[in-house]
Amino acid sequence: MVPDPERAATYVAEGVVITFTGGRVYHHPSGPSGFNAMRYAWVKKDMRQFDVAQGSEGTVVYSTGYLYGAWPDGTPFEGNRYVDRFVVQGGKIVKMDVWNDSAERILTARGIEA
Repeated sequence: MVPDPERAATYVAEGVVITFTGGRVYHHPSGPSGFNAMRYAWVKKDMRQFDVAQGSEGTVVYSTGYLYGAWPDGTPFEGNRYVDRFVVQGGKIVKMDVWNDSAERILTARGIEA
C-alpha cells in the first residue's frame, strides 16, 4: 500500500490488466495509485488471508482483509473489507481485480442506503 507505482510496476507483466473498484481498468500501477490519492487522504491494508491455487489462467492468488485510513476530509475509517485477486504467469502479475466496501461506506456516510 506504499504509493510507489514505479516499484510496483516491476512486479507486473507488460500488458497487465488491473480492474479496480467500479470497473475502472488500468494498465499500470499508477492508475490505482492515482485513484486512491483522490479517494483517500491515506489508506493501508490489514491483510488477513492469502489463498493460492493453480488455475487455467496461471497461478491465482486471493488476498483478503480490511482497509483502514482516512477519507479526504481526514475522517478516519477501519474495517472496510477488500478482496484482491491476482493472476500470475512467469513470476509476474498479468491480471489484478480489486473489490472493497469504500463506495458503500461513502454512500452510507451521506445518508444513502447502500
